[in-house]
Amino acid sequence: MHRRLFPRTLALVALVALVSTAGAPGATAEAPAPAVTRLNATIDAILADSRLAGAQASVVVVDTSTGETLYDRNGDRRLVPASNTKLLTSTAAMALLGPGHRFTTDVTTNGKRAGGLLSGNLYLRGGGDPTMLAADYDALAAQIAAKGVRVVAGNLVADDTRYDRTRLGPDWTWDDEPYYYAAQISALTVAPDTDYDAGTVIVHAAPGKAAGDRPVITTTPPTGYLRIDNRAETVTDGETSVSFEREHGGNTIVVTGQIAVGDEPASDWVTVWEPTGYATDVFRAALHRHGVRVLGRTVLGQPTPGGATPVARHDSMPLAELLVPFLKLSNNGHAEVLTKEIGRVLAGSGTWSAGLTEISEYVAGAGMDTGTLRQRDGSGLSRRNLVPAGEFVDLLAAVRAEPWFDTWYAALPIAGEAERFVGGTLRSRMRGTVAAGNVHAKTGSLTGVSSLSGYATDADGRLLAFSVVLNNYLASTVKPLEDQIAIALAGYGEQGASAARVAPPAAPDAPRAPEGVECSWVKPIAC
Repeated sequence: MHRRLFPRTLALVALVALVSTAGAPGATAEAPAPAVTRLNATIDAILADSRLAGAQASVVVVDTSTGETLYDRNGDRRLVPASNTKLLTSTAAMALLGPGHRFTTDVTTNGKRAGGLLSGNLYLRGGGDPTMLAADYDALAAQIAAKGVRVVAGNLVADDTRYDRTRLGPDWTWDDEPYYYAAQISALTVAPDTDYDAGTVIVHAAPGKAAGDRPVITTTPPTGYLRIDNRAETVTDGETSVSFEREHGGNTIVVTGQIAVGDEPASDWVTVWEPTGYATDVFRAALHRHGVRVLGRTVLGQPTPGGATPVARHDSMPLAELLVPFLKLSNNGHAEVLTKEIGRVLAGSGTWSAGLTEISEYVAGAGMDTGTLRQRDGSGLSRRNLVPAGEFVDLLAAVRAEPWFDTWYAALPIAGEAERFVGGTLRSRMRGTVAAGNVHAKTGSLTGVSSLSGYATDADGRLLAFSVVLNNYLASTVKPLEDQIAIALAGYGEQGASAARVAPPAAPDAPRAPEGVECSWVKPIAC
């Protein structure tokens, strides 16, 4: 595919044009403008921090209006990007599926009605919707009951065949499996919350009535799909310390530790083994609540027969709205569903390989040199993903011309904005600085990997695209260094030269996050 000429490839032309016209004050063909010199010195000093001793850093900054490269340190070096991978997935999804794309979950039947009796099977068909809540399955059941159905003589069949049956992403580590950020991917699933952590259940442990009692375990949503092995204990006093661990290969959740009498319940998000069965269990319970009795078994993974009669339907929010929880909260499951959905819609195959092929073709057309990078999943959880910072910047500059850019740009986390669906994973970062409310960027975190790529509006009103990818450091966090770079960019310019020279105070180091986890403000994880 022909590669378009984008900002970094046009940098030399742009620089010549700037020098020959009104360019930055004080710039010549041999010497950059004073502001560029100051910016380079500032970023160089930040990257000389001892926390990056022995580490690798790839940093590129481009003025998107001119194509001028303002800073480039190892811009062509392939590094692990973590969740910055979602920049490729999300832009491709907007371009290939469209902002109005919705996921449909429907219920059909191959049986005939005789009064309140439905003679055949009921088919629950998943369309990949990662935002399906227990309330949505309840609404489907209510639609069926409203049609007068009281007894289903056949089976309840779960159709998850829109996507393949590969539940876990390539290269994901086995010890991540119980955690919410590595949930299994199915075309038929359920989320326990409006963060839309599909394929997970929230497990709660409340203290018993007296010391020595087992804690009271409940789940959100309520489901009989799980088995609870409650080994925890209620104590008179002491610090509450309860752990929830799903055993590999099944849905037994082992609860250990202690909780003090009178304490608030302890909770955690746990992934479910085989989300198709989980969703179908929730739906079957909803049917029961609405007075619809299914006489047959629950059957998983069979396709809906041709000519089946529609009974109920639920359409998701459009992709333009889904972008907000997806990007603000860095939801891995959303990235993987979108990857498979892209494969299904464009290539007729709901697989990672088909989706990634389509994503690669899109980003190549948007100016990325796909010969210099590797994408193995949609979310960035794989450590075999490799993307140079310079390629991220080419993509960031190119998508400014897309008709959906404003929607996508607004969905990126925004520095220092306290509202969680505005600030997202940047909500507690860069507060009280020139970057607050200014920098829109995607965060990324794995153990020894940190990244921040997006946009900063400088002191002269220019939109700068930047990418910072840091690998192989031993410090507990290097995010304060990313923040210092972003703040320097927000203060960059002839009018803001003094701001660009001022290094912000370093944020305190935070405890190391588990593998693959973004900074969180709800789930009990420190980043």
